[in-house]
Amino acid sequence: MTSSDSLPRTAVPAGITDPVESARAELKAALAAIEIKGNVPRRLEKASQRGIARARTFADRNPAGAVAAVVGVAAVAGGLVWAIARAIAR
Repeated sequence: MTSSDSLPRTAVPAGITDPVESARAELKAALAAIEIKGNVPRRLEKASQRGIARARTFADRNPAGAVAAVVGVAAVAGGLVWAIARAIAR
């Protein structure tokens, strides 16, 4: 395994002396960073996976709190639907 294999995709390896090779490495790192930042569906998927993992951990540690949280979220969602339906009906 070389030192460049352990670097993240968005890092420029140190020790490049050739200016052309350095420019290529910087461009490659910049494009990788843009791809990571600009790929919103992938970022949302990763964020939702982290949220699911946190919710499962919370539910494992505190089942009663998890049930209360679900009931609270359902009550808020129901209240929102009711308020929107009432506003539309008027």
